[in-house]
Amino acid sequence: MSIFGPLVDVRPLFPRERQAMLDLLGSLSPADWARATVCPGWDVHDLAAHVLNDYMRRLSGARDGHAGAVFADDETLPAYLARTNDEFVRAARQLSPRLLVELLEQLGPQLDAVWAAHDLEAPAGLNVSWAATDVDSPGWLDVGREYTEFWVHQQQVRDAVCLPGGTEPELMAPVLEIFARALPFTLRAHDRPEGTVADLEVFGPAGGRWSAAWRAGRWRMETPGGEAAAHVSMDQDTFWRLATRGIGVEEARARVKASGDPELTAAMTTLLAVVA
Repeated sequence: MSIFGPLVDVRPLFPRERQAMLDLLGSLSPADWARATVCPGWDVHDLAAHVLNDYMRRLSGARDGHAGAVFADDETLPAYLARTNDEFVRAARQLSPRLLVELLEQLGPQLDAVWAAHDLEAPAGLNVSWAATDVDSPGWLDVGREYTEFWVHQQQVRDAVCLPGGTEPELMAPVLEIFARALPFTLRAHDRPEGTVADLEVFGPAGGRWSAAWRAGRWRMETPGGEAAAHVSMDQDTFWRLATRGIGVEEARARVKASGDPELTAAMTTLLAVVA
C-alpha cells in the first residue's frame, strides 16, 4: 500500500460543497461581507475572492497548462503563496459580491470537469507538501487537498458571520480523512522500532480512526488495529481547526486526550494540513 493509505475520491462532492458555499454567500448582508475572518487582514469578501483565485489558478494550470506567477529570488513556497494570494485578493476588492458569486457559479463546473478527467492514481499535478516532501503525491491526494481548502474556507466564512453549516458527515468526513494523511509526515522526525504504531482518533459524526506505522525506515499510513505505542483523540471540530491552525497547538492540546509515547503524542498534536 502507498505510504498515503487507500485512495479517497472526493470528486462527487465538489458541486455539493460549492452549492452550500453559494447559498451561504447569497444569504449575506452587505455588513456580513465586510466582517473579519480568521485569516489575518481578510474579510469575508477577501476570502470569497481567494476561493475564486483557487478556481482560476487550477483551471489555468491543470486545464490550460499556464505556469502562472514566477517565484521571486530566494522566495519560499509559503512566501510565494502568501504574496500571490494577497495580490489577487487586493485586486479583487474592485469586484462586487454579486460578481464574485457569479464567477464562482460559472467557473465551478469547469473545474469539476478538470477533476473528473484526473487519473487519481497517477502522480499529482501539484504535490501535497504537508503529506510528504520526498515522494510524489498521488492525484487523488492533490484533488482531496483542493476539496479540503474549499470546505475550510466555507467554514471560515460561516465562523465570521455566525452561520453554522456544512458539517454533515457527507461533506466533512472526507476533509478529516484527507487531513489524517498528514500523520506520517507529522511523525517524520521520530524513528522507532519496526512496526511501532501511532493512532489518531477523531470523535463526532464525521470522525474516524487512523494509524501510522514505522515500516521499512519511515512512517506510513496503515489500517488501524492492534496495540498502539501512542494514542491521541480529539473531537472533529478541534481536529480540523488544529490541522489548519484555526487554533494553536497549545489550545488543541488542552482539548485532546493522549496516552503512550510522549514524543509521538506531542508530535501528533502539531499536525498541519496546510502550507505554512
